[in-house]
Formats: sequence, C-alpha cells, structure tokens
Amino acid sequence: MKVLIVSDTHGRLGNLKEVLEQEKPIDMLVHCGDVEGSEKQIRELFGCPVHMVAGNNDFFSDLPREEEFSIGKYRVLLTHGHYYYISMGPELLREEARARGFQIAMFGHTHRPYLDEKDGVIVLNPGSLSYPRQEGRRPSYLIMEVDEAGIAHFTHHYL
Repeated sequence: MKVLIVSDTHGRLGNLKEVLEQEKPIDMLVHCGDVEGSEKQIRELFGCPVHMVAGNNDFFSDLPREEEFSIGKYRVLLTHGHYYYISMGPELLREEARARGFQIAMFGHTHRPYLDEKDGVIVLNPGSLSYPRQEGRRPSYLIMEVDEAGIAHFTHHYL
C-alpha cells in the first residue's frame, strides 16, 4: 500500500498535481490541513480514499479538526497540530496519541518536515508543498509504504 501524505497546500494545487504525477498510483491520500477551500478539487484529483482535516487557515470549512482511521495494522491520529501547540514541539501530540492507543500521529502547521518514533508512537509532518519553512525551503511531502509483512516505511521527498 502506498500512502501520499501532504500538508499546508493553502489552496495552491500545482505542486500537489506534480507530486501525484510523479508518485502515482497512490492508494490513499492524507492531507494534514490548511487546504483553504480546495478540499473538493483535491478529492477529485485522487481516485482513492482521502483523509483530510481542517487547519488554522481553513475558516468556514466543514472538515473535522481531527480524524481517526487505520492504515493496515496502524491506528492513525490525523490533526493539523495547532490545537496541540505543535509549534512548541511534538510532545503533547505524542502523549495524546499514546494515551488514546494510536501508533501514528500526523500533523502539519509548522511547514517543516518531521519524522520521529518514540514511546511506541510515530509522529510525522510531511512539511508544506506550498510554503516550506525548513532550511533550503524546498516543498516536501511524505510517502508511507506498507510492505507485505504489514510494516510501514516512511520517506520524505522534496520537489
């Protein structure tokens, strides 16, 4: 199974379309928020299940503030992160995910790629496809591949 994880596209879909062309076929899309009104267009681009949450810039959106779902054997908590003060660090989100029995917590908001496993929880941020803030400022996304043994492997990619 191949999962494309993105965040913080802020209504700009050019890089998302480019990533789709490079990475297809995709079995699932996960968007960690700040779509800014483009949720319908994003769902139409992908012919697969899409999980998406509202970010701090998604004013008037009907998207949920967080979502719970499974990818293979992994329980996933998807949030934009601002309700967990993610700009101060991932500790609160990690603790919430662990306490609620999630193996993976996905977030956006910081526009910086992040991937760490600790205390039995994988916490990740794909970075931003539209407004990256890490050194070098290259748009980024994450690919999650679940192998035949059911083990997840994560790779950050940059445009």
